Amino acid sequence: MLTSKQRAYLRSLAVNEDTILMVGKSGMGPEVVKQADDALEKRELIKGRVLPETSPISPREAAEELAGKTDSEVVQVIGSKFVLYRRKKKDPKIVLPR
Repeated sequence: MLTSKQRAYLRSLAVNEDTILMVGKSGMGPEVVKQADDALEKRELIKGRVLPETSPISPREAAEELAGKTDSEVVQVIGSKFVLYRRKKKDPKIVLPR
């Protein structure tokens, strides 16, 4: 569980991140979960977007579902974008404040 200080730190890092994950009309398929899992393993912090015109689920629902399936934490959800974080088991790049 992230503290508010850690969450704020991760939000500040996410500002510079590119949106690499898109959830569209197919919703939360296994390929989206796999893509998110692989990206979290490589980057630790990812930014995703739900296409509101076509997606059957809301950005909050998508973020919560992905976090559950990838064992990660929802950092924030703003508009149609969301940010997820999962610490690497070996050699973590992001050092969270206490």
